[in-house]
Amino acid sequence: MKHFVFALVLLAGSVLAAEEVKDFGRDRLNTSPRHADWVDVKLGARGIKAFVVYPERKDKAPAVLVISEIFGLTDWVRSLCDELAENGVIAIAPDLHAGQKFEDPDGARKATSALSKAEVKADLDATAEYALTKIPACSGTLAVCGFCWGGGVAFEYANESAKLKAAYSFYGVAADSPDKVKNIACPVYGFYAEHDERVDATIPKAEELMKAAGKTYEPVIYKGAGHGFMRLGEPTNPAVREADRKARDEAWERWKKLLKQLP
Repeated sequence: MKHFVFALVLLAGSVLAAEEVKDFGRDRLNTSPRHADWVDVKLGARGIKAFVVYPERKDKAPAVLVISEIFGLTDWVRSLCDELAENGVIAIAPDLHAGQKFEDPDGARKATSALSKAEVKADLDATAEYALTKIPACSGTLAVCGFCWGGGVAFEYANESAKLKAAYSFYGVAADSPDKVKNIACPVYGFYAEHDERVDATIPKAEELMKAAGKTYEPVIYKGAGHGFMRLGEPTNPAVREADRKARDEAWERWKKLLKQLP
């Protein structure tokens, strides 16, 4: 009986740890001075929710589409939207996972793999259109960012939408064929971890393809960092590693400069 109780305690602790890793960021959301909304984005007969955070500024602002990791629209993703707004842009994150919550990575992987590329593109197109036509505070400039799975989707979406002025791909797989870069009309900025060979192995081919197509692709690999460093490097992460924290800080400094370059 003692062994059974001990096992339950261990299991509860592991689930709690997983939730902490995915969901820290709530404090920022609860204390932010910026205005945030949940909005309804219509796609014909169906629709999705999107989370929007507005910057504190007196003029119109660019909008950035935020594509989540496989875990969906967690508190961390929404807190990152707030951090983007803190840096002068409107952040809008579509709920591509339709409100699903995941207690473990395996469930998140299964749900994400079940999403069709056509549906994801339709959701992104509708959210982009919402940002450009339904948000009066938007200046008409649109960019996209994504993390892990979302980082790969962001790279793909740069090839699918001529409306984008920039794409920021965070540790997502890069383009691997000419047809995936031929329509890219904006610069693509990559943010990668040194200890992430699965993803990093895709960078050289993408560099070759983008150069051959006359496109701008600027990948940066952050020394010592592991996959997911933008989330795992958060100071509020109870298990933060110094290399991830440093990479996150450096990536944010680079990103802030790039955001200021949006027209």
